[in-house]
Amino acid sequence: MNAELIAVGSELLLGQIANTNAQFISEQLAGLGINVYFQTVVGDNRTRLIQSIRIAESRADLLIFTGGLGPTEDDLTKETVAEVLGRKMVLDTQAMDEIRNYFKTTGREMTENNRKQALVVDGSTILPNRHGMAPGMIIENSGKTFLLMPGVPSEMKPMFLDFAGSYLAKNHAPEIHSRVLRFFGIGESQLETRLIDLIDAQSNPTIAPLAKEGEVTLRLTARHDRPQEAKKLLDRTEQAIDQRVGAYLYGYGEDSLADVVFRKLKAEKKTIAFAESLTGGMASEWITAFPGASSVLMGGVVCYTNAVKQDVLHVPAEVLDHDGAVSARCAELMASSVRSLCHADIGVGFTGVAGPDKSEGKDVGTVYIGFADQRGARSILCHLSGTRRMIRIRSVKTGLDMVRRYLSHLPDLH
Repeated sequence: MNAELIAVGSELLLGQIANTNAQFISEQLAGLGINVYFQTVVGDNRTRLIQSIRIAESRADLLIFTGGLGPTEDDLTKETVAEVLGRKMVLDTQAMDEIRNYFKTTGREMTENNRKQALVVDGSTILPNRHGMAPGMIIENSGKTFLLMPGVPSEMKPMFLDFAGSYLAKNHAPEIHSRVLRFFGIGESQLETRLIDLIDAQSNPTIAPLAKEGEVTLRLTARHDRPQEAKKLLDRTEQAIDQRVGAYLYGYGEDSLADVVFRKLKAEKKTIAFAESLTGGMASEWITAFPGASSVLMGGVVCYTNAVKQDVLHVPAEVLDHDGAVSARCAELMASSVRSLCHADIGVGFTGVAGPDKSEGKDVGTVYIGFADQRGARSILCHLSGTRRMIRIRSVKTGLDMVRRYLSHLPDLH
């Protein structure tokens, strides 16, 4: 099944809001095995919306609309769809009761135009709106499926997850099985180059790469009526990928580097401590997000100034004067000192230049990450790009991957 997304609202065309709904719905449809080949944005204009519907009907089996279900005159999606399909609008009594109850509960006066939100296309399957007033609807018509949902993300997302998604999975989605592989330390273009012949030859399973915040994921999608056969197809493809880039594969699905490192530390009964300069406590924050973090995280020091590096972590003044705070020697001493100070098995130190300006004559994105265990300390040098926020995030991810590799008996990447 092929789908087209039609977002209705002049505010989208004017750039007043971002169309985050399209990203969410496309991700959900990909998980269902439904192809999205086109996304359309159209303003609050009946004529142009009719044109968009006609075009979408010619090239898609599933038309998904967001927006234009509200009470005002410029909310015209469902009326226009009804006109195109030759159907009338009818009052949904349950939706009308819920709207009345909402105004009664909030003590607000209900105006006549709110009644419009309870009008639905005749013959449609109604999707309850648990977070707003206008219900969604699904209309099956001449082999085409029309799905109408609110434009407000806080209303649309739960409506899709609770109702629309299951309807599509039951009635229109093929039998698909997906597996997401997560990689760190290799860029999207480099990963694609290593796998280009596999990607070009894909049919079943398919291989779809995606880069996000310094990581790359591969979604493998297999179509087969029998789950065990689909699993064999996915296993075979993953094995071929692993033979080429397995050193960068760190997890699956919704795994994060912090999640994987936390589980590995726990399994190995190892503890860790962080000394954080440019990352400002981010590494500690990511680990403490997991229940039971006290079993692996002994503590940490945010050492943003040279004074704290010297007075708390005992980095010698001559190192700070000669090598600088942004240096391999400083990173190693930070890691060793915080490990000793917190009585941890592993110490990790982050120091570098997040920007926007150079520091100590070193370019923005210059980052040293120190690692210490009972055998001693070492460090790696990274040249990271992006915004100040992205440099800090990538620094933490690189340090966590360094720990992951240590616990997995893999060599450092740098």
